[in-house]
Amino acid sequence: MSEVRVRMAPSPTGEYHIGHIRTVLYNYAFAKKMGGQFIIRIEDTDRVRFVEGATERILQVIKDYGLDWDEGPQKEGEYGPYIQSQRLDIYKEYIQKLVEKNVAYPCFCTPERLTEMREEQRAKGIHATKYDKKCLHISKEESQKRIDAGESHVYRLNVEPNQEISFDDIVYGKITFNSSDIDDQVLLKSDGFPTYHFAVVVDDYLMKITHVLRGNDWLPSTPKHILLYKAFGWDMPIYAHLPNLKELGGTKKLSKRNGPVAAREFLDEGYLPEALDNFVMLLGWKPGSDQEFYTLDEFIDKFELESISKTDLVAFDRNKLRWMNGEYIKRLSNEDFAQKIKEYFDGKYNKDLEKIAPLVKERISTLKEFASIASFFFEDQEVDTEMIGNPDHVRLAYEALNKVNDWTLDTINDALMEVIADNEFKTGKFFMDIRIAVTGSKVTPPINDSIAILGKERTLLLLQRSL
Repeated sequence: MSEVRVRMAPSPTGEYHIGHIRTVLYNYAFAKKMGGQFIIRIEDTDRVRFVEGATERILQVIKDYGLDWDEGPQKEGEYGPYIQSQRLDIYKEYIQKLVEKNVAYPCFCTPERLTEMREEQRAKGIHATKYDKKCLHISKEESQKRIDAGESHVYRLNVEPNQEISFDDIVYGKITFNSSDIDDQVLLKSDGFPTYHFAVVVDDYLMKITHVLRGNDWLPSTPKHILLYKAFGWDMPIYAHLPNLKELGGTKKLSKRNGPVAAREFLDEGYLPEALDNFVMLLGWKPGSDQEFYTLDEFIDKFELESISKTDLVAFDRNKLRWMNGEYIKRLSNEDFAQKIKEYFDGKYNKDLEKIAPLVKERISTLKEFASIASFFFEDQEVDTEMIGNPDHVRLAYEALNKVNDWTLDTINDALMEVIADNEFKTGKFFMDIRIAVTGSKVTPPINDSIAILGKERTLLLLQRSL
């Protein structure tokens, strides 16, 4: 086999989906495993839905997930340019090759005429409407005259009816379509931009792509691509269609109603890229063991295309993602945890982070939750004194701690436990009132450990404030 070359081809029409990251990960892992090349190509031919700046955000989020590419934007190789809007002359050249072979033809039908045609077909009970090939019968001479006169036109693929189109998919096995179900699709639009179906075939061939790994929602498009490969006389790449993602317990794709769906949103919510990579690598890939935690290198080593699930949709269990992310946070060193908190909160929290880390790591599932559980270390919180069950708890704790000279966890424990014993207080209620007085919340890291970090002066001020 020639060198393995795979590609991911983002369309800059919005934010990058978490499912796209899964597909990037599979392409990346397969290329690395096979000693091949992973290419990024920007498919920006949909100028109506094009979003300014989306290309840069997509490339950045791929990097933020710890992935990279061998060729593409910012890493030009011999098969560039890697942005389709910079390849328009190439598509014009190749559309003419198809016209010369009588496989493609110019179509001059107006949008109004096409709408009327489809409405007539639907009125006859035809739900899958298709172009009626009207312009196929215009002579080449007349077509050229109309083109020279500046008449608006597109180029369509001439699909011969009743052809069997088959291919072997690594995941789904042999799949067969009938060409009678395929429209004379537009290949080149009136603005000179190619459609996705035309550009993807031309670019995959010219960039020597050997394997196409993509979501199974692209399966219906594959016969269209095969027709083009045959028309050009080119060898096809090997296809592997991947299951798409759905909400747990549902039958439809991920929805914003249930939480983040964009790759950037998950990072913004405080998920670690390593945990996200680990989680999504298991969505469609069967490792053949009970192992759940994989580094990227381990995944590359074990990844096989033949181990991809044949199911249509894979459940995206958001609760399991939270659990897995929490496990990754727990495993961080105190130093690494402190650094990630600094970066996530843009330096808002800095002081004593390595001391605070062991108190917090076990109690949060995302970096974002650090603020709700630990912000009292850095700024005074509002205290609802009505939440304090017994003000004597706070008063006597203040008096006892005020007498502590050697401010350590042990001396703090001894002083407060003595208050409890001398006054026959209930331990749980006593410490809850101290917790509320100091932090303003019922949910915090262990309060005595927290007081030890806060220091004597600040702890006394906070207790005094609540009295």
